[in-house]
Amino acid sequence: MLKKTNTFVKALICCVFITSCDSKAVFDEYKSLPNQWNKDSIASFKFKAPDTISTYNLYVNLRNTDAYKFSNLFLLVELNYPNGKAVKDTLEYKMAAPNGELLGTGFSDVKENKLWYRGYKEPFKFTEEGDYTVNIQHAMRNNGEVNGVKNLKGITDIGFRVEQAQN
Repeated sequence: MLKKTNTFVKALICCVFITSCDSKAVFDEYKSLPNQWNKDSIASFKFKAPDTISTYNLYVNLRNTDAYKFSNLFLLVELNYPNGKAVKDTLEYKMAAPNGELLGTGFSDVKENKLWYRGYKEPFKFTEEGDYTVNIQHAMRNNGEVNGVKNLKGITDIGFRVEQAQN
């Protein structure tokens, strides 16, 4: 009986290592949000540039539930370089199919979305060594309204990911 238990434990440990290892990920972090994402709330991610030679893909990661009622998502994303340079982008992502079904992966009511930030059009290289910071804020508005959505419902987690690009 003890031998079967040891074999089972070893197999379980191997499965955990295989599924938890992600050789492409250089940085991958999520921040949980309360029941809603306030328009003034900024998710910040600080990481060290892996190197200035290789190319990388940068992603904004989101987890959302069916409480998310929009077909798209507008984000303000700011990339701060070690020397003080800042690059700000307003990005739009498609979040639902024409029939209203939420896009993303997942079998439960939580969908996971991996959204391109940098590296999809041309290879991204970190041009400076040191600490980078990415700030992410939503910029959603209801149709016909000037003021933005104060509290965006349905987004449970916001993340940022850096992956080594496949050459």
